[in-house]
Amino acid sequence: MSISIRKATPEDFPFILSMIKELAVFEKAEEKVTNTVDQMKDEQALFQCLIAETEQHEPVAIALYFFAYYTWVGKSLYLDDLYVKETYRQQGIATQLLRAVFDVARTEKCHRVRWQVLNWNENALALYRKCGATIDGQWSNCDFDGEGIATFSR
Repeated sequence: MSISIRKATPEDFPFILSMIKELAVFEKAEEKVTNTVDQMKDEQALFQCLIAETEQHEPVAIALYFFAYYTWVGKSLYLDDLYVKETYRQQGIATQLLRAVFDVARTEKCHRVRWQVLNWNENALALYRKCGATIDGQWSNCDFDGEGIATFSR
C-alpha cells in the first residue's frame, strides 16, 4: 500500500481529535479525553502533527508531537501520540510515521526523541524495539489534571 505523509493543518483537527479518542478507547481511557477542536485551534502553536494518507487521500494515522527542553540534553521532540487505524495496522505505516518524526527531529536539530508506550501494548513495544528504541522501565509518570493543578497551587 502506498502511503504519503504530510503535515496537518487546522482543517485536520476534527480527524486528529477522532484519532485521539480512538486511541483513548484502545488504551481503555476514553473518559480521560477532554480536548476539543476549538481547544486545538486555540492551542495550535503548541503542537504539530503528521498525517499518513492512502493514495485516495484517506487519512489513516497520526503522529502528534511537540518540542520540549530536557535539562540533561537540551532541545528534544516529544512524540505524544502515534496511532494507526486498526484496519491499516501491520502494513508499515507506523514505521513510516516514526521515520518522518525522526526526520523532523534531525531537521530541527533535536538531541532526543522521547515518547511513552503502555507496558501491555506488545505490538508497539515490538515495533519500537525493532527500530532500536531504548525502553526505560525505571521512570514513572507523575500527572496532575486541571482540578489537581488548581487544588495544589492554592
